[in-house]
Amino acid sequence: MAPIVAIIGRPNVGKSTLFNRLTRTRDALVDDQPGVTRDRHYGNVVWNDRSFVLIDTGGLTEPDLDDFAAPVRDQISAAVRDADILLLLLDGKDGLLPSDQELFLHLKQLEKPLFVAVNKVDGPENEDLLADFYALGSDYLFPLSAEHRYGVGDLLDALVARFPAGTAEPDETTAETIRIAVVGRPNVGKSSLINRLLGQERLVVSAVPGTTRDAIDSICETDGRAYQIMDTAGIRKKGKVRRKIEKFSIIKALQSMNRCHIALILFDAVEGITDQDVTIAGYALERGCGVLFLVNKWDAIEKDHRTTKIYTEQVRDAAKFLPFAPIITISAKTGLRVARIFPAVNAVFKQYTHRIGTGALNRMFAKMVHKNPPALHKGRRVKLFYAAQITTAPPTLVAFTNQPEGIHFSYKRYLINQIREATGLDQTPIRLFFRKRRGYKGRPGGK
Repeated sequence: MAPIVAIIGRPNVGKSTLFNRLTRTRDALVDDQPGVTRDRHYGNVVWNDRSFVLIDTGGLTEPDLDDFAAPVRDQISAAVRDADILLLLLDGKDGLLPSDQELFLHLKQLEKPLFVAVNKVDGPENEDLLADFYALGSDYLFPLSAEHRYGVGDLLDALVARFPAGTAEPDETTAETIRIAVVGRPNVGKSSLINRLLGQERLVVSAVPGTTRDAIDSICETDGRAYQIMDTAGIRKKGKVRRKIEKFSIIKALQSMNRCHIALILFDAVEGITDQDVTIAGYALERGCGVLFLVNKWDAIEKDHRTTKIYTEQVRDAAKFLPFAPIITISAKTGLRVARIFPAVNAVFKQYTHRIGTGALNRMFAKMVHKNPPALHKGRRVKLFYAAQITTAPPTLVAFTNQPEGIHFSYKRYLINQIREATGLDQTPIRLFFRKRRGYKGRPGGK
């Protein structure tokens, strides 16, 4: 296993900025508002051909100052338990505070290598800010500026020097890893579901809408298959989004759908499927995601033998553009039917990455066109010459024709439905594009 380094500190000392700097990403949400990070956030760092896993954590606060202080502390404790090395980040401009001293002494008792980095020291001329911090008596004290990169190299040199010889990071996100984004409106149970799937309290859960602000990735393995699961912030209607931090959170949620293979669209059984749920599903389809609908909080409604059928019909009617998406009724709270999610994801992923042979595809097209030829366009016959699959994830096809503009959307739908029937690809989006065959000019007279 790769060594693990956890960043610990008060709110707003620059932990997420340092995390982004070291991982060379923008994965951690950064804002001047304290308390933006609430969950553990993992990333990979490579320095001088040595690699390690970095954990960003929420800021430590007192329970009477923040409703989320207790669950955030639980997340920090879990990160500290996982870590091989602890990195205490302090604010050089604030000076050494009593709470910093208490935290340093507490971490020192854990008998793990403890590094202290004093952030917001923008250059050698500002290193006099370190004066107070020498009182800690730390053997590993580093001035740095996470924002301006000053001192970061010295810190990384010292960190990797403490790693055991020969450590290297396994590639946890190989081509076989299925990337899953859990998306939906606020407070529909996304974090609770991921905790249930992972079998641990990986994410902060609260009845307060908007608890999750960042897009948090987790890696797990089940039955020999690796999954990268992305928790995302709740996506509200644009007109209801006021705060800047929420706008950034929603952007990152949408970006997670750009990265994922399968989007789990979670909605509340008590409220039923809403227009916003359908809008979110549309975002997933636009980005080419495979889709599963998960009807959560199934334990909270009264049911009879027709309830499942009624909900299924409601979803199909509301999201007519996703007739292929499987629907599972679950309860993240009790675990009801959660065990069905990974097998359903596997089934969708198999179709999502399916490739149709060119010969078989063209035989299919010949039969489809013979059975139902395209309509005339401006008095001219529309010809389909041949087709090819250009990519997977999702299956994407191109058909070459003499008049791409002459293909009506209803005929395109007919072709896709026929392809589904012939190939059994009934649980994945299929993209079909039409292009004009190069060099084709048609016969004189246009017939």
